[in-house]
Amino acid sequence: MGERSRDNHLMSHIVELLSALETSRLDAGRLLSGDGEALLQTLPQNPGFQAALENLRFMEEMPGGVLIYYADDGEEIIYANRALLRIFQCGSMEEFRTLTGNSFRGIVCPEDLDEVERSIREQVARSKYDLDYVEYRVRRRDGQIRWIEDYGHFVRGGSGRDIFYVFLSDATGKRNRRIIERTLLLSEKRERERQLALLTEEYDKERSQLNQEYLRRLKVIEGLSANYETILYGELDCDQIRPYRLSSRTSRMFGEDRGLRSFSGYLADYVSIWVHPEERETVGAALNVEAIRRKLLTDGSFYVNYRVVEDGEEKYLQLQLVDVGSERRASQLVMGSRRMDEEIHHEMEQKQLLAEALEKANQAIAAKDTFLSNMSHDMRTPMNAIFGFAALARKHLREPDAARSYIGRMESSARQLMGMIERVLEISAAVSGDSHTQEEACDLCAIVREVYDFMIPQAVEKKIEFTLNCSGVVHSGIYGDKEKLRQLVMYLTNNAVTYTKPGGKVRVTVTEQELMPGQYALYQLEVADTGIGISPEFLARIFEPFSREKDTTHSGVHGIGLGMSIAKSIVERMGGTIDVRSEVDQGSTFTAALDFRIQPEQAHPAGKGGEAGRSRSILLVEDNEINREIAVELLQELGYVIDTAPDGSVAVEKMRQARPGDYDAILMDIQMPVMNGWEAARAIRGLSNPALAKIPIIALSANVFESDLRKSAESGMNAHLAKPMDVVEVQKTIEEFL
Repeated sequence: MGERSRDNHLMSHIVELLSALETSRLDAGRLLSGDGEALLQTLPQNPGFQAALENLRFMEEMPGGVLIYYADDGEEIIYANRALLRIFQCGSMEEFRTLTGNSFRGIVCPEDLDEVERSIREQVARSKYDLDYVEYRVRRRDGQIRWIEDYGHFVRGGSGRDIFYVFLSDATGKRNRRIIERTLLLSEKRERERQLALLTEEYDKERSQLNQEYLRRLKVIEGLSANYETILYGELDCDQIRPYRLSSRTSRMFGEDRGLRSFSGYLADYVSIWVHPEERETVGAALNVEAIRRKLLTDGSFYVNYRVVEDGEEKYLQLQLVDVGSERRASQLVMGSRRMDEEIHHEMEQKQLLAEALEKANQAIAAKDTFLSNMSHDMRTPMNAIFGFAALARKHLREPDAARSYIGRMESSARQLMGMIERVLEISAAVSGDSHTQEEACDLCAIVREVYDFMIPQAVEKKIEFTLNCSGVVHSGIYGDKEKLRQLVMYLTNNAVTYTKPGGKVRVTVTEQELMPGQYALYQLEVADTGIGISPEFLARIFEPFSREKDTTHSGVHGIGLGMSIAKSIVERMGGTIDVRSEVDQGSTFTAALDFRIQPEQAHPAGKGGEAGRSRSILLVEDNEINREIAVELLQELGYVIDTAPDGSVAVEKMRQARPGDYDAILMDIQMPVMNGWEAARAIRGLSNPALAKIPIIALSANVFESDLRKSAESGMNAHLAKPMDVVEVQKTIEEFL
């Protein structure tokens, strides 16, 4: 027989022994004392009773509670040790049976019972060997609520009735410590957020200044390099060269992707392919990597004049090389080539200024390259389409269907071009600090639904499964910037639909994550797709302005790489965060987290706060007589006129009989007999008289979990304050609503 089977067999003997005692009307206390052996002789002979007696004595001395009860519908209590009686403040087993109705169901608070029994059933079904574990509340004999940890085991009874034996301990202190720790963590979180907001504000100021300087330098570089047909950036240490601007000759040496290539290899190829044969030896010697390094270390910049032969014609060029490294190591340089003409002397005078500007604008060059590359192609594409379809429409003026089709395509291209321009203006406003958010009453789910309805035709056209789910939002009415919210949702959903192939899926989900103090709630907007995905390399700069993983030629998608940058700017200005998860060919998920102030679900009675010389009347709903007496005294000292109700049903009846103005506010306990505070609040909000139904109701309860605050808000309460009562906070809250 295994160890578990022996335990179950012994437990069956214990139950039989207790049942025999009850049948014989013998006192279990005497059995566990010195009379135990003598009393055993009076009971039916059972070889297991002696071991059962020893185990009962052991359980009596255990510091934790032990409970044995039948597992049938009645859940009748068989045995409870002294430690369990102490937890419930009962002096005897008779008091304990009276308090609990001699049933496990009478031990658990009614609000927790269904969930506790469901959890026990599921755990027993999963494993017949492990202990099941549950937590629940109990009410002691003095009426105090305590939290219990329950470790139990189900045993098949040999007598035909199954049993549970359970080990219980008081976990109230542990849970209170968890609440305190959670409160401290929340306080630390808010402080970190405040510090982050201060840092963000400073960062935004610095970024605005840097961006203005950045744009100024771009204009300087563009102006100074206007006559340079080729501009390249080289790194001698790693032997790499990157194109910034290419001529018809040099573009052939980089290919369509215009990517990096070997610096020394590029110079050797250029000299052998393009430099005039008579000058190849001289130019090749001057453009040797070591010769370039020595010259730049000495002078910082130099130039080489040479001829090229292109299409059978000799052309005269000058190649300018400038050291732009941060240290005097001649490791980084910019090369620019231009045609020489009558203005060459004037250009040479500007050489030093160009070198200085290029040295300071290394970062600007890379960004400008991306910007010009995107804009030069993507903005010309819709313009070419407009001109082309206009010409076709003119040729088919007598064919209305064809003309309308061409005009529609012209409009589509014009909207595409306008979208690019608007994005440039939006990011410019964000960079310059001219973009501000405002707070206005709006409906979050309605805004998302509006964008969803707008995007449906595009999704249907691509045969994309497009869904919206706002079921996780409890408070849709918020205060926020309606237009910027619409823009944010539009950028994210349009991006998902655009980069999802036909037959794919796009899912938009809005959830309310957390209810915070001060009538604020945290919301999460998630836009997930099964599109082309983003490479790990590009994810790091997905939110940078003018950034795109592929150009239009490769991706087939038009745009200048500003949508995600603007979306991030909107989220940051609203004090939120945005992140992205993605896998190539699997899809992407963008998640924005924002907190908003919730709109009050009902207006406050007008004029009450301005009535001078009248004492405010408060209806105090509290079932505990001592708590009620204390609260009345404290509130009366503040000048309030107090009427009381012992439970929610009495409070509802008083409100039904009241006239508008009889009460200014209600302080409502939650856990009460007959009708609890949440039920009472719902009943009051349902009164036929609007003036009475809109009275401010403030919860005053020891229940301060997030779920309790959420239930209070859902039941129509205006605020939720914690016990013990903070008189200053109560007065402040009452006056705020009045």
